[in-house]
Amino acid sequence: MNDFGFGDRLFALRKKAGLSQAALGQAVGVSNKAVSKWESGRAMPSVDVIRRLSDVLGVSIDELLEQPEAEKQISKIVITGGPCAGKTTAMSWIQNAFMRLGYNVLFVDETATQLISGGAAPWLCESNREFQLELIKLQLAKERAFSEIAKNLKGPKTLIVCDRAAMDNCAYMTDVEFQWVLRQLGQSKIELRDNYDAVFHLVTAARGAEKYYTLSNNQARTESPEAARSLDDKLISAWTGHPHLRVIDNSSGFEEKMLRLIREISAFLGEPTPNEVERKYLIQYPDAASLLKKPNCEMVDIVQTYLKTDDPAEEKRVRQRGRDGHYIYFMTQKVHLSQMRRVEIERRLSQEEYLSALVDADPACRPIHKKRFLLSENGLYYEIDLYPEWKNQAIMEIELHSEEQKIVLPEGIRVIREVTGEEEYSNHSLARL
Repeated sequence: MNDFGFGDRLFALRKKAGLSQAALGQAVGVSNKAVSKWESGRAMPSVDVIRRLSDVLGVSIDELLEQPEAEKQISKIVITGGPCAGKTTAMSWIQNAFMRLGYNVLFVDETATQLISGGAAPWLCESNREFQLELIKLQLAKERAFSEIAKNLKGPKTLIVCDRAAMDNCAYMTDVEFQWVLRQLGQSKIELRDNYDAVFHLVTAARGAEKYYTLSNNQARTESPEAARSLDDKLISAWTGHPHLRVIDNSSGFEEKMLRLIREISAFLGEPTPNEVERKYLIQYPDAASLLKKPNCEMVDIVQTYLKTDDPAEEKRVRQRGRDGHYIYFMTQKVHLSQMRRVEIERRLSQEEYLSALVDADPACRPIHKKRFLLSENGLYYEIDLYPEWKNQAIMEIELHSEEQKIVLPEGIRVIREVTGEEEYSNHSLARL
């Protein structure tokens, strides 16, 4: 097993001492190549050499071999939704469920309600875009404060829950106003939207649970049921394109709706294991222009590179995801349990970490390039992948909360056949040279 912790410590101590790899190697009686292997984590020095290293670097053996503290797990999620969707109750459920699992649970309160309750309402302002800009700036400042505090909390796991977040404001702006706000912030839409680890949208009671729709429990709420449904659609559209968006509808009773939300968050966090249920279809090549005309569809460019692994049942890959020069990066590890079910662990990378990981690219695989259309319809989130080498067909994947969940196909999509579990249509297989 590679020991990157020791390698990082040795590198830092060598630099602090002002020594090159060759000079350190000469001082302890080894080649500069041996020092390079230690620093890259590919090898460890013998006990005698560790003693000599501690003398040359001026540190104790314990300090040289010290194991760093386990990295804190901090996840930032968004709970959003249409009016009277159950967000307030959801916060209580989330706190109870995840504190029992050992999480510190922090809540970033809804910024729009905070401002309106304090007398700063958008309809009182001469410029809506100026109001929305200041709202988002306040939102992001609050999130930064909570993130910094999370780093200092006791315990290994912290869940930051945002009661609405930056992209919710899109529902209250024209596209021209939103583009102006982005320019003032110096951010792209992708950077603003994908700054959150996961997004969970609770559908308004005005869609499917009309008799429970009320304005009485939020003084900032003024929408009629018709307006609530329209706003619900705009909010889903605003977040469409996020790599982990889940929509929780009113197809069950309210308590079951809350349980479904907790199950979705648990699956995302990997509590107890991050099982993912997925259906995959081979479809006729879709009309990309028609897809992009939908208000609830976004397109991103993806470059996916597979890494070397010793376990044939495991896939390990890194992914660049974004558009127009604005990208985010992920590392994903998958272990397949059955044709439809798998364990998937994903973490965000910095650009430097992504580029470093590419050194371990599997030479037997080519990088996969594809355009992914993310479509939110029918309470489901569809991923439609278009590969440049395919002209007549494409792949559509749907992530589900259970193997029994009913599938509804998006309008305009023509299925050739289901290919769930067929190795021929896995990205790993398509990448093989």
